[in-house]
Amino acid sequence: MTKTTTKTNPRYSALISTLKETSRANGANVWRDIAKRLEAPCNNYAEVNISKINRYTQDGDIILVPGKVLGSGVLTQKVSVAAIQFSESAEEKITDADGICMTIEELVKQNPEGRKVRILR
Repeated sequence: MTKTTTKTNPRYSALISTLKETSRANGANVWRDIAKRLEAPCNNYAEVNISKINRYTQDGDIILVPGKVLGSGVLTQKVSVAAIQFSESAEEKITDADGICMTIEELVKQNPEGRKVRILR
């Protein structure tokens, strides 16, 4: 018999339902994909270092990390990063490079169509 689990963090439950609603309303499959990833167990969430963000992005990109951003590495580009969580050092390095740290909820409000959003995992 399989065990049915639900999210105990109300923020995650609300975020998943918001992503699904926004996906349906705007026809943006990117939000549906992120909702599916966040429905998985938390230990499967992405953990992305600053060095990976620097390696795979260009100036002005919008990056979405369905997990936590960690502070290992150097960021030389101005990027907007949305994630569930940021380590203190990662947030500091992004803002020092004139980038923007935001939650996934804020990104969905700013860009409901999901245009030009790159997912890093």
